[in-house]
Amino acid sequence: MPADPSVSIFDPVHVGVDEFGHPVRVPLIYRNLLIGGEPGGGKSTLLNLIVAHAALSLDCRLCLLDGKQVELGQWKSCADVFVGPDIMHALATLRRMQIVMDNRYAYLEVAGRRKTQRDDVFSPILVAIDEIAYFSATVGDKKTREDFAGLLRDLVARGRAVGIIVVAATQRPSSDIIPTSLRDLFAWRCAFRCTTNVSSDIVLGHGWADRGWSSNTISPTNPGVGLLIAEGGIPQLIKAAYLDDAACARIAIHAARMRADRKERAA
Repeated sequence: MPADPSVSIFDPVHVGVDEFGHPVRVPLIYRNLLIGGEPGGGKSTLLNLIVAHAALSLDCRLCLLDGKQVELGQWKSCADVFVGPDIMHALATLRRMQIVMDNRYAYLEVAGRRKTQRDDVFSPILVAIDEIAYFSATVGDKKTREDFAGLLRDLVARGRAVGIIVVAATQRPSSDIIPTSLRDLFAWRCAFRCTTNVSSDIVLGHGWADRGWSSNTISPTNPGVGLLIAEGGIPQLIKAAYLDDAACARIAIHAARMRADRKERAA
């Protein structure tokens, strides 16, 4: 992965290779991505690749939510906001993001435009959530979980045009974990190995298993392999690039230094 100031969140993210060994790059600006699959299948691998690209992109801000703290914890030094296992902090953060989103739309209205662009005065924001089920179905009471889902739905529905990118990972995004009204707003999906065709369809969308696209066919001995729906709208078999803990730590340190240097120059 390149590690220099030329990296931009407006550039496609290198996520791995296809079944022919060709690089797979996915543009995320103006998009949202839902990642699903069984434990150990590759969800966190893909999520960390995306966060690494965003961390190295000095034109992108990071908002990270991680109920386990350790999957995205190495990127804390690069993040503007890091939310651990605290539902109230998560709710407060999403409400702040909602205000930011509304302010950006007010700016676009005055500017006579419908979406942000590379040279705008404000930077895109990556909202990365590891194991969304922790916040939407596990911690807190029914009201706080519903509030979380409602706020996140608004960000996914309206945030794209103002540079707010939501990438969320979970094991099985069924309706009891992620409301259907929220899940269906994620246009781009990636399903790593799932135990059933039904689970695969929950990630990719209804009917793909019947058409021959099911992540249930992925071998459990081949982690990091998944079906990606992005540009083109047809599932594509990919092998996600792998960043181990040491690589993530090195990239995070480098990215944090670049961001600190930029702040010093701007001061």
